[in-house]
Amino acid sequence: MSRYWGLLLLLFLLGCQNSTTEKIPVFAWTGGPGDASDEAILSKFKTWKAYGIDGLLYNGGHDPATYARIGKIAKSADLAFHTWIPTMVQAKTDAIQAEWYGINRKGERALEKPAYVDYYTFLCPNHEGVYQYLSELYTSIAAVPEVDGVHLDYIRFPDVILARGLWDKYGLVMDKEYPDYDYCYGKECVDGFKAKTGIDILAEEDPSQVEAWKQYRYDLITSLVNRIAADVHAKGKEIHAAVFPGPHSVARRIVRQEWDKWELDAFYPMNYNDFYLEKPEWVGTVTKEGVDALAGKAPLYSGLFICPKPEAKTEENDPENHGLLPSELGTAISASMENGAKGICLFTPDRMTDAHWEAFQKAIYQSYSAH
Repeated sequence: MSRYWGLLLLLFLLGCQNSTTEKIPVFAWTGGPGDASDEAILSKFKTWKAYGIDGLLYNGGHDPATYARIGKIAKSADLAFHTWIPTMVQAKTDAIQAEWYGINRKGERALEKPAYVDYYTFLCPNHEGVYQYLSELYTSIAAVPEVDGVHLDYIRFPDVILARGLWDKYGLVMDKEYPDYDYCYGKECVDGFKAKTGIDILAEEDPSQVEAWKQYRYDLITSLVNRIAADVHAKGKEIHAAVFPGPHSVARRIVRQEWDKWELDAFYPMNYNDFYLEKPEWVGTVTKEGVDALAGKAPLYSGLFICPKPEAKTEENDPENHGLLPSELGTAISASMENGAKGICLFTPDRMTDAHWEAFQKAIYQSYSAH
């Protein structure tokens, strides 16, 4: 079925829905605009709205003017509009000093020797200049009238242990915390930890076994998030973040995120089951963990990773091209909602096939009761 006729069918089905039928809230990560015209962007946004998407988390760089332009288009399509901007991962510019980048246990700076991939140029959260830079970035964009809120991403340390599904891709066995991927051992962090605890972490035989050292780094990220959140709130805008699943089972263990302590308006855990070699039902398990950890302080939206080519999934070696099949999408949505999620977030609507949209429509127009 062509996408055009598929959309007409879904619009017909939508029109047939009983007016009292509930629809779960749906957001989507997306980005651009590239060289797309306003007309093309509006057409895409209206299509997504018709499918049942309520709001966007939009990555468009650092220029507030881009978000003013795209925000106006999103509003005309009746979509909520939030900006999606990486936090700790930043390319070197004149505004960012080289010494602000994190250092691993081998003494290598992320700017010159990033872990895993070239773009993993992570900043260290223990520099006041990093906070100032990020605060100015997010508040300048929060000041744009068309922006409903800002969405943090890569708000963490580098993965000290990769998700199990990625080990083969990078040719690694990550059965413990290895020095190459263990951050941050810059002077600010080492000295700050010693001043706080009396422990010289560089003198420890195995720093990965020092629980206070882990907590110190959890707290560095938490402090940075909460300072930025206060600044964005002062602009009258919402702030939320894409986080790893958990927080305890995954996020703290592999990226130092203790996100249940963050003062945000919502949380979007990336419950990408294929990355962890898990079935769609696992999405419900980690959703419940997150909802329980938040204890009502903020809503949780379950992030779902979509398979762009379902027919080729079994032949695809790269797990970043895996994701939920159309036959699995309804299970992941119901598992999320029945375990307390406020709604879901798609990564990404551009990866959705006609079969995905059909399964999606059936799942979002349901009433779910949390266990």
